[in-house]
Amino acid sequence: MSQPIEIYTDGACKGNPGKGGWGVLLRYKGHEKRLYGGEPHTTNNRMELMAVIKGLDALKREACDVRVVSDSTYVLKGISEWLPNWKKRGWKTAAKKPVLNADLWMQLDELAARHTIDWQWVKGHNGHVENEIADELANLGIESLASPTP
Repeated sequence: MSQPIEIYTDGACKGNPGKGGWGVLLRYKGHEKRLYGGEPHTTNNRMELMAVIKGLDALKREACDVRVVSDSTYVLKGISEWLPNWKKRGWKTAAKKPVLNADLWMQLDELAARHTIDWQWVKGHNGHVENEIADELANLGIESLASPTP
């Protein structure tokens, strides 16, 4: 088995809803890439999803071995437990209500299907170095909203 591409993700929000940001740290064979962005009016869950989407979307090749590390139980339970049933029910919850953030879940589902992914949870804000970097990047995403575009 080849060495997996490591993707560490985090989302952040100032207010929920409010200004939000996402951050991604990608690592592969000693190389690192850092990505971040923000949205002016969003939720924390949307930013957690967006971080994973942006990380997977940054991969240049199809069919990669990937380890995605997130502090979001929403993302990890969603992808591993809830998503198959949402799809069976036409993107409805067990209560027959529309799935929140279905647009992002659909994107994530499509991107995840291209790769072999090991989904891992890490406790947030607990000294995990890569998670702290992803958090800093997510906050940079929020800060970038205040900066004028050149």
